[in-house]
Amino acid sequence: MAAKYTEENIRSLDWKEHIRMRPGMYIGKLGDGSTADDGIYILLKEVIDNSIDEYVMGAGKTIDISIQGPRVIVRDYGRGIPLGKVVDVVSKMNTGGKYDTKAFKKSVGLNGVGTKAVNALSSYFRVESTREGVSVSAEFNRGDLIHQERLEETTRRKGTKVTFIPDEEIFKNYKYRHEYVEHLLKNYVFLNPGLTISFNGEKYYSEEGLKDLLGETIKEEERLFPIIHLKGNDIEVALTYSRTQYSEEYHSFVNGQHTTQGGTHQNAFREALIKTVREFYEKNFNPSDIRKSIVAAISIKVMEPVFESQTKTKLGSTEMGGGLPTVRTYVIDFIKKNLDNYLHRHEEVAEKLQRKILSAERERKELSGIRKLARKRAKQVSLHNKKLRDCRIHLNDTSKEGHLDSTLFITEGDSASGSITKSRNVKTQAVFSLKGKPLNSYGLSKKIVYENEEFNLLQAALNIEDSIEDLRYNNIVIATDADVDGMHIRLLLITFFLQFFPEVIKEGHLYILETPLFRVRDKKETIYCYSEEEKRAAIKKLKGKPEITRFKGLGEISPKEFKYFIGEDIRLDPVLLDKEMGIEDMLRFYMGKNTRDRQEFIIDNLRTDLDTLKEEELQLS
Repeated sequence: MAAKYTEENIRSLDWKEHIRMRPGMYIGKLGDGSTADDGIYILLKEVIDNSIDEYVMGAGKTIDISIQGPRVIVRDYGRGIPLGKVVDVVSKMNTGGKYDTKAFKKSVGLNGVGTKAVNALSSYFRVESTREGVSVSAEFNRGDLIHQERLEETTRRKGTKVTFIPDEEIFKNYKYRHEYVEHLLKNYVFLNPGLTISFNGEKYYSEEGLKDLLGETIKEEERLFPIIHLKGNDIEVALTYSRTQYSEEYHSFVNGQHTTQGGTHQNAFREALIKTVREFYEKNFNPSDIRKSIVAAISIKVMEPVFESQTKTKLGSTEMGGGLPTVRTYVIDFIKKNLDNYLHRHEEVAEKLQRKILSAERERKELSGIRKLARKRAKQVSLHNKKLRDCRIHLNDTSKEGHLDSTLFITEGDSASGSITKSRNVKTQAVFSLKGKPLNSYGLSKKIVYENEEFNLLQAALNIEDSIEDLRYNNIVIATDADVDGMHIRLLLITFFLQFFPEVIKEGHLYILETPLFRVRDKKETIYCYSEEEKRAAIKKLKGKPEITRFKGLGEISPKEFKYFIGEDIRLDPVLLDKEMGIEDMLRFYMGKNTRDRQEFIIDNLRTDLDTLKEEELQLS
């Protein structure tokens, strides 16, 4: 029988109710801060974007940011929000200065939603604006105005100060990770040379923009030649090639927004690179040979950009605006002229690039036969084997946007994969089952990826053979037992990605699944513990003699229990690169021949761990 449909079923939501009911429409996914695109970072970015727009318009050269626990404070020294509109700007939809292109010519936030979403999704939100010695402030709770201070004189510097605490009802057990915040802030200063951002007292600053960004991305000893840095009106490009990396790596931006999924401008850059190189060398090189191992960054400024999602990760605009040609034409013309001039002026660089392309061409031809067989084999195994248990989102939504919530668990053995498969969210979570330990791929060529069945099937499952842009899963999670063998498998898988697909790690897609080591329970309560310290605290809390179970492997955790560990309360530990050590140095140290330095490193860290355990035991005794 059909449900009744009357006037009582019709509801009108106010702005904050709609944001809180459908937060994903405004900030993408929620999360707890363990991944770089979780909602709490989008909230932070939305507030900082307003301060960046002030700097772009020539108002304020410094932004101060403080994050202490859940509380975030962002203070700029720009023009300040017009005092009579402070409340409206943060609490009325379709209200903001960015609708007036005279005040904000090339801004990221054009829809008037940003700070309203932060306000609605925060348990506490305060905005304060100071202009010409007068300030106004207002405080909110989940979007509701709870206190307002009218005009008052002050000696404070002009600008805007926003304080907010993300709502724990929306963002469960969240915490800000320093590494993700730092990456966000560094991109801001790379894109705005001359801007200083202070984060918890640490200052970030750049003089050479995208050249500095690439300088941090790829170590000097790993570059084929010095970074090529090209600048023009509304466009900036930096590029080089890696000596060790196989695939392409791009960092693209529009009006200061990191377009992680690329878009019109990035596609135009790749096209322009092919055209320029072919014409310079007067040879019809294969596009994949030209782009192999490139590391590049492109930033453009567009009037009223159109993005393909609210979180602005992919540019959809085709027009530059302001009487300029299309984005594609503008980028291609700039690259063809400036890169061609650079190669003519720097013969040594041109020769190195030509040798790199010819080397890629030889390797591609050598691998052509084995690649065809490997693809055929991968297809056969996918059809007749349970190596990959895919998620339904790929069947219903083939767009890249639809993959943002998808996760692939890489497990060891059938028992572990069985537990995860039975307890997973089949819509967004997929499982890939390893057979035994992977090969140590350090120092091996790309040929091994096709010859080794496990690597070939994993590459096919991820769809990253040609480019990370085709990656089918936003999160790749290594799920192994918390024992020596499990740790070894983790290390071998991380080596595989570092050796052949380092951008998977650089762009924050690789994680380690944390699962409980112990279950402590009595008749009334069950506590899952992820460390010895948590176990001792649980025993103390439950008192008496609770039942204690040590999980030796993932296969020992029942599917009924496992669903709690890969659901809303999932704990993910991101795999992050050491800032000080290059990839080649890292692999050589950890995965190369056994050296005296590595032996000493292991012994020193073992001693540290033992000392820490002893201190904890003394504190508890």
